[in-house]
Amino acid sequence: MGVNASVLAIDAGNSKTDVALIGADGTVLSTARGGGFQPPAVGIETAVDALGAAVEQALERSSGPVGPVTHVSACLANADLPVEEEQLAAALRARGWGATVEVRNDTFAILRAGVDEPRGVAVVCGAGINCVGMVPDGRTARFPAIGRISGDWGGGAGLAEEAMWFAARAEDGRGEPTELVRTLPGHFGLGSMYALIEALHLGRVEFERRHELAPVLFATAAAGDAVAGALVDRLAEEVVAMASVALGRLGLLDEPAPVVLGGSVLAARHPQLDTRIAELLAARAPKAVIRVVTQPPVLGAALLGLDHTGAAAPVHERLRAQYG
Repeated sequence: MGVNASVLAIDAGNSKTDVALIGADGTVLSTARGGGFQPPAVGIETAVDALGAAVEQALERSSGPVGPVTHVSACLANADLPVEEEQLAAALRARGWGATVEVRNDTFAILRAGVDEPRGVAVVCGAGINCVGMVPDGRTARFPAIGRISGDWGGGAGLAEEAMWFAARAEDGRGEPTELVRTLPGHFGLGSMYALIEALHLGRVEFERRHELAPVLFATAAAGDAVAGALVDRLAEEVVAMASVALGRLGLLDEPAPVVLGGSVLAARHPQLDTRIAELLAARAPKAVIRVVTQPPVLGAALLGLDHTGAAAPVHERLRAQYG
């Protein structure tokens, strides 16, 4: 007789994938971790193959043979548009991992991990920036969140590029003075912005490492640099703009509603950023309640799966308790 598995939860980010097999009573039967999920770079089928390796690990680690899974709840990076979610859901259905499949953008996992019911808004700022919202009747709010072409500003990579822009102009005289001229190249052991620009351009410093400069920006702002501080304030404005618009679309502006903050930049709890977000959100959505999510996103994917199966509240509570 097989193990009664209700939900196969998948949280797949650009750098790693977490899988959890959840029993009908909310018990975590097994977990597994795999590599990143990047269908734009490798194609949908190859990316889903990588998911499959982690799924197979989770199935093998269960305490007994796993019977048919009721529902697959997959929250996936790079599922930025509804059409992409549909394509990925079709690819997952073809694998036969569960009777039903639902694919959402991975930001929904962070939101659901941070709220007691499927109600509220989440803003995630890691390498990029995104915002989603949901309410129990199934309505959602979201943004394309695919970069500047969809109106986005912020995220670790974007902050680093902005910081370099201001520092480069400060060094050559086109812009106002800023300590970023010293702190950004200093992070890589270099003596000038020209040296950093050259190193990035020629590949001596990998271009992907530019995200390392976001913490340098925040440290420079905390030391009192006006240019760096203005960039931190602008990020706060972007976070609150996304959150307040999403709250408004869902009719949550005039009632207490959680605003969940997640991703490496927001989870770092930079004092200036936290304070400014709180000030601006209090003005635009005075009843909003800020929460910083600390639970792993795969918990959110699993809770969304239990929402889909209609599991009772004690099942949700049992699952959440296992993630602290």
